[in-house]
Amino acid sequence: MALEKKLEDFGSALKRLREAHRRAEEKRGDELYEFLRDSTIQRFEFTLEIGWKTMKSYLLEIEGIECRSPKSCIREFLAAGHIDSDRALRLLEMVDDRNLATHTYHESVAEEIFSRIGEYLEILEAVYGEIEKSSSSQL
Repeated sequence: MALEKKLEDFGSALKRLREAHRRAEEKRGDELYEFLRDSTIQRFEFTLEIGWKTMKSYLLEIEGIECRSPKSCIREFLAAGHIDSDRALRLLEMVDDRNLATHTYHESVAEEIFSRIGEYLEILEAVYGEIEKSSSSQL
């Protein structure tokens, strides 16, 4: 099933993002910090992409709900009762941050996005856990 593969990829991406974030935080003030920060932001973009596509597969394969975009999938995931409105709002903000990081590069924007990645990681891990828990009884 496509969902199983996406869930596995999502879990791996989360692990790599957490490690990149940890390393960047350790190097604050060091000459490597900016490189590691920017690498972490790129991993965030990649992880969010895999995350919403995993959500999309879950909604289609398990719930029978079709969504086409990151924001529509987040709204459907909320409507299906898998996340609360606070997490849904933060996920929507993540999509905005990903779009901003992808299309604009300013040092201050990079720093702002990086400062939120720790919180974003917790939310993405909660989404991963919910999909894993809910899908394991269905697959």
